[in-house]
Amino acid sequence: MTQHDTSSLTGLWQGQFTYPRGYAPEFFTASLLDQAGMLSGAITEKATETTPDHSILYAGLSGHHTGRQVVFVKTYEGTVRAHDVHYSGTVNDDATEISGTWSISGNWSGQFLMIREGQATQDEALLVEAEI
Repeated sequence: MTQHDTSSLTGLWQGQFTYPRGYAPEFFTASLLDQAGMLSGAITEKATETTPDHSILYAGLSGHHTGRQVVFVKTYEGTVRAHDVHYSGTVNDDATEISGTWSISGNWSGQFLMIREGQATQDEALLVEAEI
């Protein structure tokens, strides 16, 4: 297992978020840059439930973290999804996981989990999938 600077969230993260209303979870990859607590980055996800053609979606990310608390906004590029998604979560003690909730103002909300790349074995990934 790779040691990480627990004060920085810079890196590649694999994630999953759940939907309400019985939709299946979706998976994403996030590339984070942490500059003194200010977060920026990019997210790529494959829309499996809410987009008829199962599009690959791209989004920018901006936010911040203070201690273990993380807040960021995902802004989709293009026209398939024309809304921002607000994320609020907590980093675990060794800065290898971020978990919390996401919301679209006045619309939907759900849970998310992000695991820093290189942390999850195949068994852990299956366990995460079963939990969410």
